[in-house]
Amino acid sequence: MTVFNFNRAFEITKAAYPPNTQQQSVDLRKAKLRLLNQMTIEMVILERAEELGIGLTATELERAVSSIKGDYPEGEFEETLLESAVSYDTWENRLKIRLIIEKVIDHELKAKATISSEDISEFYENNYKGKEIPLGTSETSEDINETVLKQLRRKKAEDAYKNWIMELKKNYTIEINSEQWEKISGVRTLNENELNLDPVGSNQ
Repeated sequence: MTVFNFNRAFEITKAAYPPNTQQQSVDLRKAKLRLLNQMTIEMVILERAEELGIGLTATELERAVSSIKGDYPEGEFEETLLESAVSYDTWENRLKIRLIIEKVIDHELKAKATISSEDISEFYENNYKGKEIPLGTSETSEDINETVLKQLRRKKAEDAYKNWIMELKKNYTIEINSEQWEKISGVRTLNENELNLDPVGSNQ
């Protein structure tokens, strides 16, 4: 990962901060450290994707982009990027990474999650029993069962995520160039504990 890659990705993160935030403020440095953690884990998962032969086709990317743009009125999506000073190429590249990571997590964790009848019964008891389906909805028992399975797979994947990442990281050597990190963050040293294992995004 180059400084250029990092700074391009930080364009998106920085957009969430007020325009008058000083470049080397404490909050901004913390944001850079969080992004460093996130991108380090992304690199590990992308290496795993390459080992598994998991990628993203142009059609899949185009479909995802169209879906996101469809949530905005015409022209507003591009305007939002301009207002945030985020280039389209940077946004699209970050989307592509996120989609590949989702594929790997689906393959490695969700698809392999073991769901027992007890898991289903407990989830149903806690979330559906005694609750009426709102009028006007067309949700059937089959729809509910599918929703339960999806949510259980997601929960199982979240529970297994941290240990899975720890095992993956054993296969790779991760080194931080202190001089380059000082230029980016204003802090030369990086405590090993600061390079943690927070989940990549919250949408997995």
